[in-house]
Amino acid sequence: MNEQDQNENEPAGLNGGAAPSSEELWNEDTYAAWTARFGTPAEAAGKLAADPAGKLFPLNRYFGEVKGRRIMNLMGSNGMKAVALGLLGAEVTVADFSEANARYANELAQAAGVQLTYIVSDVLALPEAVLDNTYDLVFAEMGIVHYFTDLAPFMATVQRLLAPGGTFVLRDFHPVTTKLISSKGSTAKVRKHKVSGDYFDTALEEKQVSYSKYMPSPGVASEADKPNTVYWRRWTLGEIVTAAAAGGLIIQELAEEPNLSSDVYDKGIPKTFTLVAHKK
Repeated sequence: MNEQDQNENEPAGLNGGAAPSSEELWNEDTYAAWTARFGTPAEAAGKLAADPAGKLFPLNRYFGEVKGRRIMNLMGSNGMKAVALGLLGAEVTVADFSEANARYANELAQAAGVQLTYIVSDVLALPEAVLDNTYDLVFAEMGIVHYFTDLAPFMATVQRLLAPGGTFVLRDFHPVTTKLISSKGSTAKVRKHKVSGDYFDTALEEKQVSYSKYMPSPGVASEADKPNTVYWRRWTLGEIVTAAAAGGLIIQELAEEPNLSSDVYDKGIPKTFTLVAHKK
């Protein structure tokens, strides 16, 4: 998923008078999607500064004290969590393949008055200088593992980033919800669940990128011109934990979580999980 370098000073669509490229459309759509959801980086920074710790919930208890710690956020998207950590005194780096994510995150960090290092790269192809075993904490969260068709290289990257004794935190959607149960109904009273999936299915699935629902209506470009489709591999919980252990990480905790935003909505169903592991 590596992207080519883009001149930040060249507006999309002005590449010698040619039509916008797929990469330019991807970047413009992504930036517009985050602006539609969170506001401008300056607006988002104001909200974030009011309660940076709140933005990290429920990861706070796994992170502990972050001030002065060196932290890597893999596939850190728009930088919300990273900037929140920066506001709390951490030294934070984000690795993500999207130039547009980097643009939003860097503007967010500047508006919030914090330092942020943003590496635009496929996380499985990070520069060797970054894989230096110096990070106290490496984390990834919410909609991450399904992008990998093999978890071993991902866990190997985590291992090479972490300092001895460092912590890896992975929080993601629970496979019972993503692989097994289908749900209908928009309120707690009418919500209906059906066991309709195959928990052990290993097929790749074609999906729209996560920010698609926040995109503005298409302009002159057709949807076919926009690289908004990705392919997922839905992993079981056992496969994820095994991959971390096989990568040399020591499992400390696996927390299976309900819907943390409601006491009644989807009651009794695991919605997310958090895996905490350490490097020797």
